Amino acid sequence: MGSYLIIVIFVVVALFLFMALINRYRRCPSDKVLVVYGGVKGANRSAKCYHGGGAFVWPIIEDYAYLSLTPISIDANLTNALSRQNIRVDVPCRFTVGISTEPDTMLAAAERLLGQTAQQIQELARDILFGQLRLVIATMSIEELNSDRDKFLEAISANVEVELKKIGLRLINVNVTDIKDESGYIAALGQEAAAKAINEAKVRVAEQEKVGEIGKAEAERETRVRTANANAQAVTGENEAKIAIANSDANRREREAEAQRKATAAEKVAQAHALEEAYAAEQKAEEARASRERSTQTANVIVAQEIEKQRVVLAAEALAEQKRVNAKGEADAIFAKMEAEAKGLYEVLTKQADGYDKMIKAAGGDATKAYTLLLLEKLPELVKTQVEAIKGINIDKVTVWDNGGGSAADGKTSTANFLSGLMKSIPPLGELFEQAGLSLPEYLAKKQAQEGQEAANSTPEA
Repeated sequence: MGSYLIIVIFVVVALFLFMALINRYRRCPSDKVLVVYGGVKGANRSAKCYHGGGAFVWPIIEDYAYLSLTPISIDANLTNALSRQNIRVDVPCRFTVGISTEPDTMLAAAERLLGQTAQQIQELARDILFGQLRLVIATMSIEELNSDRDKFLEAISANVEVELKKIGLRLINVNVTDIKDESGYIAALGQEAAAKAINEAKVRVAEQEKVGEIGKAEAERETRVRTANANAQAVTGENEAKIAIANSDANRREREAEAQRKATAAEKVAQAHALEEAYAAEQKAEEARASRERSTQTANVIVAQEIEKQRVVLAAEALAEQKRVNAKGEADAIFAKMEAEAKGLYEVLTKQADGYDKMIKAAGGDATKAYTLLLLEKLPELVKTQVEAIKGINIDKVTVWDNGGGSAADGKTSTANFLSGLMKSIPPLGELFEQAGLSLPEYLAKKQAQEGQEAANSTPEA
């Protein structure tokens, strides 16, 4: 708790010091000069002056004040000033001064005017102005003071400005009113100038009157001469005017007739041009209508046929593409089917070959025995095939004509020969084996022969 209180006190003190330092920053208004004095470092410097901006004023060590830049108007009505001609004159003047913003002049103002009131500054400046004004008047004549005011004002500005800078002021304006003297010299100069001007004016008036009388006489003579000449010229002019009028009337009537003719011709030509243009316009309109009709027919017939042609072409191309796609699909299907059948046949043959190989191995490597074993395996199917060959024969009745003349050469009867021949119509197993390049085993051959004999013997007579 104690450490927390110390931190709070430290923060409050720091904030107080920070606010105190901020409050010591002084800004300078535009109508004032800020003067900082006290702990100012630098040779021959008693203060620091700022016009605009601002400056930090250290507490205790430094302090500040302001000098106003407001202009001060001073009435300097100088009386009994001695001119270069030793004539005393009264020169009423009004000066406008103010504190300068030049660095050196501001420092001089801070050293000499800081703390002074405007009235005190005005009195100090008035003393300087009076002294310099007397000095300037002493170097100039009455004529220069009265007539050459620009030179007088320049002399005042040059002398007064230098002295005012010493106390930190600058001259803003000088206004000099009428200059007067006790002796009346300036008034006499005015009267002399007025009299001179009046006399010169009278001379100029007389000269102008003389010139006027001479001019009047010459004007009257000139008037009479010109009047006579004018009358003569008027009569001549009247006659010439009548002739000119007659000629003008004739020319007018001729021109009117010519104009009428030209107007009539122009009107007819214009009408002809109008008809020609109308016919040309009608021709162009008909050509445009024909072109429009051709365009309409083209759009209605040719364009429709072109569209139909494109539609047929597109339909044919679509049908051809469909056929190509279908053909390609069928070809792919046939190829896939044949490839599958080939693969199946290949597998069957491969398996058969493996079975034949194993069968040959089982027969001890003898291919003939293996073939015989394979054929024996198929024997039931062969017998079944033989039976099926005569199975569908329907024998309702067999008639055998036997003349009873005894037996044949082989000791058999006709009936026996018939049955024997019937049995022989079925291919025997032995022949099948022989056609295959094989022979039945001996016991199978004997058994087959015995079975055939038994069958022949057991056949009933018709």
